[in-house]
Amino acid sequence: MKTTQSFAIILAGFLAAAMAAHAADAKEDKKAAASEKKATKPFKNADAVEFDKLRADKQNVVLDVRTKKEFEAGHIPGALNIDVSAADFEAKVAKLEKDKTYLVHCGAGVRSVKACEKMNQLNFPKLVNLEGGFRAWEKAGKPVEK
Repeated sequence: MKTTQSFAIILAGFLAAAMAAHAADAKEDKKAAASEKKATKPFKNADAVEFDKLRADKQNVVLDVRTKKEFEAGHIPGALNIDVSAADFEAKVAKLEKDKTYLVHCGAGVRSVKACEKMNQLNFPKLVNLEGGFRAWEKAGKPVEK
């Protein structure tokens, strides 16, 4: 009887250890999957200060994805304007050099995310989104051209 009890206790201990190990593995798998998701994000976000530092590198291209009317009312100096809402957005963007870094922005940050996602689908590997868009740029006191 004692042997059966001892065996049952040992077996229960092994089962508990195996279940704990399985739970730990599952937790690690979830962490790895979450990390992979973050790594595959099609663009990087930057605040106005970081965006301006990146803009200083003349190899980088500032891409304003607002409407022509918004662009003409005021824009980041040197920006290229291609309206993300226009029917020919993908066609125009596809003509751009893919080896450049594109600093993408809109008015508040929603359309530029959409633009970055579309550009990622067109295999643009280096995209930076301005968090808060042109409004954040102006609020930070950065230069504006009209």
